[in-house]
Amino acid sequence: MSDIVCISPIDGKELVRRPAASDAGIEAALAAARAAEKAWRRLSIQERSAYVLKFLDAMLAMNQEVVPELAQQMGRPVRYGGEFRGFEERVRYMVRIAESSLAPLVPDDDRPGFRRAVRREPLGVVLVVAPWNYPFMTAVNTVAPALIAGNAVILKHASQTILVGERFQKAMDAAGLPKGVFQNLVLTHEQTSKLLAGGRVDHCNFTGSVEGGRAVERAAAGTFTTLGLELGGKDPAYVRADARLDHAVENLVDGAFYNSGQCCCGIERIYVHDSLYDRFVDGFVGLTRHYVLGNPLDEATTLGPMANVRFADWVRKQTAEALAKGAKAHVDTAAYAADTGSTAYLAPQVLTHVDHSMSVMREESFGPVVGIIKVKSDEEAIALMNDSPYGLTAAIWTEDLDAAERIGAEIETGTVFTNRCDYLDPGLAWTGVKDTGRGVGLSKLGFEALTQPKSYHLRSL
Repeated sequence: MSDIVCISPIDGKELVRRPAASDAGIEAALAAARAAEKAWRRLSIQERSAYVLKFLDAMLAMNQEVVPELAQQMGRPVRYGGEFRGFEERVRYMVRIAESSLAPLVPDDDRPGFRRAVRREPLGVVLVVAPWNYPFMTAVNTVAPALIAGNAVILKHASQTILVGERFQKAMDAAGLPKGVFQNLVLTHEQTSKLLAGGRVDHCNFTGSVEGGRAVERAAAGTFTTLGLELGGKDPAYVRADARLDHAVENLVDGAFYNSGQCCCGIERIYVHDSLYDRFVDGFVGLTRHYVLGNPLDEATTLGPMANVRFADWVRKQTAEALAKGAKAHVDTAAYAADTGSTAYLAPQVLTHVDHSMSVMREESFGPVVGIIKVKSDEEAIALMNDSPYGLTAAIWTEDLDAAERIGAEIETGTVFTNRCDYLDPGLAWTGVKDTGRGVGLSKLGFEALTQPKSYHLRSL
């Protein structure tokens, strides 16, 4: 039996170790989930939602414990608190729209003597494979609506944030969910693949890398297990000539460097109209230099380490390649004592004189580096924004919302933002295009992804 180990990015030492589930334990969990789901689906939406709200209350009560625990596991500074503001917003929203979203669809052509409707039925057992970067919010995006819709849920959390799965289980138990309806399992990659290959679950939602998504698809091939995949991103921003400059600078610096750049929809590349370019770069670099890189348990720290040394090394490699090809670095990393070049601590970096021949402008960085390019028109910006294998979000800074909507229609992306970025609105579909994946989370469409239509055609005699 293998152990799952979390190495803290704070000091590179082992933080926690958990044994992976045994084969017998996995079989017992699957049997419990199948049995529990049959009774769980018979409860009303209101009854299931009540359990989910109790789970929410139990989770919120843990916030003070969770904040330093998260910092130790994946490096986010304690000064930013936990994730429970967005977590709570998403859960409450999905509870609020559940009845209307899951209501039967009745054909509008009335036929006397017939009762006709399409009902949304739960899929059965849903496997959630959650990532470490926003370990609470990304998991609850599927966990909450899946439970509300009548499914049983098995959560497999990332090794980097293995304690988050335990927090979910503790809160579910405190809420009094029937045994087997929700289970947190510690699984290896191989065990997860075997679970999928055997067709043992009805739906899998995976959030992670593109290669991870491909591995999930290969494992589930031929089983007809439905999949939701949120994978890589290289989210762009475009600052038009009519943008409010100070607002664009402030929001885009935060969008690029919050959580050390480890955000699914973080800004990784910026295109600025040439009339604003010089002032934008000056403002952006100036604000970036205010970040304090250090121990995330220190309240003064505004930029913690990346979650793993290998993630920081990838960003270092991208940056070095860009500089070798002629890019200009605007931040002196020597000013950041914590960045020794060999740990998970990585100073923020702003690059100009970049182009799309460089990895840093085309391949996902998922770290505190951003490249800025000067453009002359909307058309040039659109072409560059679309020159990517990914498509999760894109942000446009402008005073003209009609122009933003027109530009947004031309961008290959799942979400178009204007004058904001790096935010997930639970009322809108969270989805991506191209290598960013497939499927949808949250909103009414999120419920549809976690249920299947069942038609009732009843004739009276």
